[in-house]
Amino acid sequence: MEMKNDMKEDTTRTYHDLQSFAEDAQALVAATTDVAGDKVVEARKRLAAAIEKSKKAWRNVQEKAVEGVKATDQVIRDHPYQALGVAFGVGALVGFLLSRRN
Repeated sequence: MEMKNDMKEDTTRTYHDLQSFAEDAQALVAATTDVAGDKVVEARKRLAAAIEKSKKAWRNVQEKAVEGVKATDQVIRDHPYQALGVAFGVGALVGFLLSRRN
């Protein structure tokens, strides 16, 4: 349960960091609207394109994560005893490896 909460906190933190970055970048684009230099205009276009690309990538990551969770859930529901056996085996292996380190 602890690991699940940590992953959720990490995902939430990453999302907020990316959202903050996008807002800062959009503010920068808006603040340089009056600047007419060719290099600034080109930089603004590239930054706007990068923002859109990162938003699409984030949505894609979210969709893939949801698909993965649904697929995993379905496999576990279809084969509960095998899933339990695999989880037990992985746990035993990790426990064995960790005990050998000490």
